[in-house]
Amino acid sequence: MTEVLIIGAGPGGLHAARSALDAGAQVTLLDSHDLVGGQFWRHLPPERAAAHQERLHHGWKTFQRLRFRLEADLRCRILTSTEVWAIEPGTDGAAARVHALTGPSGALHREEVVLTPDRLVLATGAHDRVLPFPGWELPGVFSAGAAQALAKGERVAVGDRVLVAGAGPFLLATAASLVATGVTVLGVHEAAGAPALRRGWLSRPWELARSGSKLKEFTEYAGLHLRHRIPYLTGSAVIAAQGDGRVESVRVARLDDEWQPISGTERDIPVDAVAVSHGFTPRLELAIAAGCRITAHRFVEIADDQRTTVPGVYAAGELTGVGGMALSAAEGAIAGYAAAGGAIPEQLLSERARHRAFALRIERAHGIRPGWTDWLTDDTTICRCEDVPYRDLALDDVPSRSLRASKLATRAGLGICQGRTCGRTVEDLLGRGPGLLGTTTTDRRPIAAPVRLGEFARD
Repeated sequence: MTEVLIIGAGPGGLHAARSALDAGAQVTLLDSHDLVGGQFWRHLPPERAAAHQERLHHGWKTFQRLRFRLEADLRCRILTSTEVWAIEPGTDGAAARVHALTGPSGALHREEVVLTPDRLVLATGAHDRVLPFPGWELPGVFSAGAAQALAKGERVAVGDRVLVAGAGPFLLATAASLVATGVTVLGVHEAAGAPALRRGWLSRPWELARSGSKLKEFTEYAGLHLRHRIPYLTGSAVIAAQGDGRVESVRVARLDDEWQPISGTERDIPVDAVAVSHGFTPRLELAIAAGCRITAHRFVEIADDQRTTVPGVYAAGELTGVGGMALSAAEGAIAGYAAAGGAIPEQLLSERARHRAFALRIERAHGIRPGWTDWLTDDTTICRCEDVPYRDLALDDVPSRSLRASKLATRAGLGICQGRTCGRTVEDLLGRGPGLLGTTTTDRRPIAAPVRLGEFARD
C-alpha cells in the first residue's frame, strides 16, 4: 500500500488526503496548527465552538464532510501541532526524509518525528504580503490575514474602528470577518484603480458565468457592505500610519494606475487598527528543500497531475499559483489521486482549468504595480525584525547589489521571521537598481521553522 504524506491541512491538503484514501493509499496528514482547516477554515475548538460556524465560513459543510471522512478512516493518521522544520531529498530512488517536531509551538520539549513516505504532497499554502509604509511597525497595524485569524479562530476584534486596505478580493473577506466580531469597518481601500479592475474582471465576461460559487461569494460580500455601509474605494491606499505608541490614524491617498500617490489627495482617518494585505506569498521553503524547481514567477513548477520536478513529490494550492480555495481544492484532489497512483477524474481537470482562469483575472486586476515605492521615506522601516530603514538598502558603498551583500551589510531578512515579511520587498527594492540579484532568494530556508538548540542536541 502506497504511503502518502501530505503537509498542510488547509483546503488543498484536506482534498488531497480524501482523494489519496479513495485511491487506496495510507495517508498521513500533517499541519502545524492545532486544528485542521488551514487559514480558510480557521475556527474555534469544539469545546468553545461558535453557535453558527456556517455563518463565518464559506463551504463550512464541505469542511465538515472532509474532516469527518478523514477522522473516520483507519488508514488516515492526522498529526496536528506538528511543524516540519527540514526535508532531506531522497537520493538514488530513496524516499525523502521529513523532519518534524510535535507539540505546542514554543514548547520546551517537543517530540521528534521523522517520516519517509513513498509519496509527498506539499500543500503549505501562503501568507499575505504587506507592502511597507511609514508607521507600519506600530502596534495596531495588522496583516489582513492576522486580523482575520484572530476574528475567525479566536473571536477577537483587533479594534473598534478598523480600516482595511491593500489589494485583492481577500480584503472583502477580511472586512466580513471583522464585522462578525462587532468591529466598525470604516472602509475598504483597494489600491487597484478602475482601469485595472475593468481589465481583470470585465474582459470576456461570459467566462465569469462558469464561476458560480465565486459570484455567490461576491454577492454576499456586496450585501454585507451595503447593510453595514462600508465604503469601497478603488485606486486608494494607506501610505502612512501615525500614533503615539500605537496606531491612532492612517493617511490615505489616491493612486494612479502605477500605484503612485497623487499629490494633494492625502487625508487622515482616525482608527484603532488597520488591516493590510497586498496579495499572497507562497510558502516555498519546504518545496525548495525537497529540490523542486521554482518558476520565474516564483511558484512550484508542476506537470498536469500536480507532479513537481522531483520524483514522488507533488504540490497543490497556493504553492503553484495564488487562486483561492476552489483552485486549491481542485489541485489538492488531483495531487491526492496522482500520488496514490489512482485515475484522475476528468471533471477535476476541468474544474482546475476554470479556477485557474479566475486566478489570472485576480492577478490582472489586483497585481502589485511598481509605483508603491513612492510612498516610502528614507526612514521607513523595511525589515521589522532587524529595524532596517529604507535608506540602508541603497547599498551605495557595497560593490555588489546581491541579496547576500544586502543581508551582510544591512541585516535585512536575517531576523526571526527569516525574511518572510520583508523578503520579497527587499528583492524588489534591490532589483530596481543596477546589478543582478543572482540565484539566491529569500524563500530558501534550509531550516524552515525555528528549532531550539536543545532539540538539535538530542540523539
